[in-house]
Amino acid sequence: GLFGGMGGCAMIGQTMINVKVSGARTRISTFLAGVFLLILVVGLGDLVAIIPMAALVAVMVMVSVATFDWHSVRWSTLKRMPKSETIVMVATVAVVVATHNLAIGVIVGVLVAMVAFARRVAHFATVTRRLALDEPVPTAYYRVDGELFFASSNDLTTQFEYADDPERVVIDLSGSHIWDASTVAALDAITTKYERHGTQVVIEGLNEASSAMHARLAGRLGAGH
Repeated sequence: GLFGGMGGCAMIGQTMINVKVSGARTRISTFLAGVFLLILVVGLGDLVAIIPMAALVAVMVMVSVATFDWHSVRWSTLKRMPKSETIVMVATVAVVVATHNLAIGVIVGVLVAMVAFARRVAHFATVTRRLALDEPVPTAYYRVDGELFFASSNDLTTQFEYADDPERVVIDLSGSHIWDASTVAALDAITTKYERHGTQVVIEGLNEASSAMHARLAGRLGAGH
């Protein structure tokens, strides 16, 4: 109300009509709309009760037509928009129509958006390899950049040259962050694979939060722990 809107999801359409059709520009319009609605409900309730439901349905159909952003469903717009955002929109609308419940549709839309975001950022983690064979102990240096969580850590174990690396491997995580236990499990799997090849693994560059999680969980996520 302080910002000129009308509280409650049922009032979104009324606010849109108030602004787009009636040309409202200040909070006075919101106040007057509330006063008029109060008069209708309290003082003219019996008169409102005899309005045919079909007439109210027609009003709501026109409100929905005026409220909907038709530009968002144009083919030219959909081609430019990320597919994930289109999927979120379609999923939300489909669930609302199927369940007749806006809250359920919004929850589903949020969940779909979370999954789409996780899939998108999962590909932001990169691994670069550098060999230093002239050092006293030949070493392969790996630098991992990006956010490491359940989606991105799935591919992490496949980005190391286990059989071709020398007897020492340094994994630099200064450009990344460990978010969950699945990443620690992936690092444990990498270390185990290298140990099978007789290779020593050193993990360095962990920030404070990542180091605490790694120290707490490393080696304790396998069977029997």
